[in-house]
Amino acid sequence: MKYDVLQILGVALIVLGGQGAIRQLVDRSNVGLLGWLPGGFAASITVYLVAVAIGAVVAGWARGQAKAVGRRS
Repeated sequence: MKYDVLQILGVALIVLGGQGAIRQLVDRSNVGLLGWLPGGFAASITVYLVAVAIGAVVAGWARGQAKAVGRRS
């Protein structure tokens, strides 16, 4: 069960980070959730891309662990 939750959280990070990064690349003035973050475009696009990377690692690790205990094929 915990691996399922971690997989869901990882995919949510991928979706939120990817959506934010794409939106920011299309319209640089639309910072979305990270409007409070100082540093402008560079800082916010970096945070979005780091969220995507962390989400991919977490989701991949959780899937591997679930596979190891026999919950995934």
